[in-house]
Amino acid sequence: MHLKATITLLSALAVDQSSIKADTPPPLETDIVIYGATSAGIAAGIQAKRMGHSVVVLEPYEHVGGLTTGGLGQTDIGNKQVIGGIAREFYRGIRDYYREPEAWVWQKPEEYRDGGQTRTEKHEDTMWTFEPSAAQSVMDQMIQDADLEVLTNHRLHRNGGGVTKVGAEIRSIKMENGQVVRGQIFIDATYEGDLLAEAGVSYTVGRESNAQYGETLNGVVADRISPTLKYKISKNAANHQIADGVSAYIVPDDPSSGTLPFIRNAGPGIEGSGDKMVQAYCFRATLTSHPENRIPFEKPENYNELDYELLFRHLENGAKFLWINAAMPNWKTDTNNGGGFSGDFIGMNHDYPEASYGERERIVKAHRDYQLGLYWTLAYHPRTPAWAREYVSKWGLPKDEYPENGNWSPQLYVREARRMVGQIVMTQHHCEGLETVSDSVGMAAYGMDSHHVQRYVDANGHARNEGNMQADAPAPYPISYRSLLPKAEEANNLIVPVCLSSTHVAFGSIRMEPVFMILGQSAATAAAQALEQDQSLSELDIERLQKRLLQDQQILEN
Repeated sequence: MHLKATITLLSALAVDQSSIKADTPPPLETDIVIYGATSAGIAAGIQAKRMGHSVVVLEPYEHVGGLTTGGLGQTDIGNKQVIGGIAREFYRGIRDYYREPEAWVWQKPEEYRDGGQTRTEKHEDTMWTFEPSAAQSVMDQMIQDADLEVLTNHRLHRNGGGVTKVGAEIRSIKMENGQVVRGQIFIDATYEGDLLAEAGVSYTVGRESNAQYGETLNGVVADRISPTLKYKISKNAANHQIADGVSAYIVPDDPSSGTLPFIRNAGPGIEGSGDKMVQAYCFRATLTSHPENRIPFEKPENYNELDYELLFRHLENGAKFLWINAAMPNWKTDTNNGGGFSGDFIGMNHDYPEASYGERERIVKAHRDYQLGLYWTLAYHPRTPAWAREYVSKWGLPKDEYPENGNWSPQLYVREARRMVGQIVMTQHHCEGLETVSDSVGMAAYGMDSHHVQRYVDANGHARNEGNMQADAPAPYPISYRSLLPKAEEANNLIVPVCLSSTHVAFGSIRMEPVFMILGQSAATAAAQALEQDQSLSELDIERLQKRLLQDQQILEN
């Protein structure tokens, strides 16, 4: 059967993920298998096709494009001059999309003012801020132009049996619906790192101690001095912080009443020590203030007022910062966490990286309910100050975004999950330029950045947030090819462009969508060359690889 016909059949068979059907289709065979239709996975697939290889992209759920099409419309990068290749093609496609008059439904182009971190200048042929529907349109067109096969609703069979290996070589992977996919090179492009974990590759979750790699920004970060960056980290601890003097207890100042929801009844931990906690997740909410396109916020069915008691006290103690609203075209926003109590569901994602599919779905739903409940509370609850209600109630969900998902993004912002421990570990030293690599396959430029990790009770019985870390990367720096590779003895035909080998600190800089696209393209280029040269990924001639990357407009150095 022709591959395209097979995929059509598979899509029909993939509706029920809960059991393996007797009529499971025959195995698929392809040169390169990509697991995860994130922006990295799609860039990798397009590059593999351009290099003349057969490829299939397997996506565990329905949504294609990850955060790039899932609400992160205000591009984080730090220095857009180091974005090349397929990533830049995507942002050129966004510019072309908005040059068409029909793209401007609710707003005139001249009325739009870009307020994001990465502003688009008038002379540019790229555009860096966009609606989710625009991103989806551009990405879908790129997929169509490449004739790239993407199979949605194909979830890897985990916890044994999902990966078949002979020695260090992966031969095939198996989906929960029974579909087996055989390939020569495999790319894990998921945010979670499920394929690398199922393949037995070493990884870590959480924060390393500063001592492990000689860093100064890692581990618990409540208050410390950084000799490298010459500033007191306590200013980071003060960022996005609960207002001073807010009791952490249900009955204020009464420990016997128990802590308020989502607060650990413990201190932050030893300064600079490691743990298994993960920086907070949220949805990058797409909101609108246009009255004809706005759906007012509604109270979730399982709304619990006590969940927002800390918010009320935070506001009553003078807090003003509610969220970050970055303007997108057509009177929409990319709304991100901002302030001490906001869209980040702090501490409620620690189990997510290694959780089962069912447990992840419960965590995703909890994040959605929390965030929608937060917006309803800010907009309409009588205990919310009038100034906040007046502002927030002007906003709502747009009718023309995510109509198939209740006008809410299907993609949780998984800021960090598993991180591979591979052939080289990217660290704070690489971000600061104190160490460099010669095997660059792309550049990162964003500052080292972590959202809060936990909410705890301090010595005075007050609620505090911990984990915020923000420090500049002095200049764009190269990302090592070896950081995309597992140890050769663990898997010699797997490459990992998203959950790459890096510390918590370095990943906080690398973890940006344009960088994932860059690394996805580079990963596919390496896979194609390994096939062409009949070599393992570790044996590739790095100069030959870099020559092809430069030919394809990737940027590898300043």
